[in-house]
Amino acid sequence: MRRQDLVHYRQALSAQLSMLLSQGEQAIHQRASVDSEDIPDPNDRATIETDRGRDLRLQERDQRLIAKIQIALQRIEEGTFGVCESCGGPIGEARLRARPVTNQCIECKTEAEQAQR
Repeated sequence: MRRQDLVHYRQALSAQLSMLLSQGEQAIHQRASVDSEDIPDPNDRATIETDRGRDLRLQERDQRLIAKIQIALQRIEEGTFGVCESCGGPIGEARLRARPVTNQCIECKTEAEQAQR
């Protein structure tokens, strides 16, 4: 992979990581500021608890993405970014543009998904 492409992916992944980390901090502060016990209406409390549950699921999803981004950045540093971990072949440029945190080429990922079923 060209050095220019690696710089582009490093910048894009770093920007996405920064955004996710700042969103996580904001979510923590927002959750801490609202206490559902202080709201007398049971319907409002239920809505707040539902929103909290959804926010927690989204935050867990973001945490998994943060870990994948960190691994992708590490692969860039190690020189293995863009190489399929399963077959050792190159990961297609279109796949990397669509999902830069990927670690498998489309063929290996398709086989893995079919094996899971």
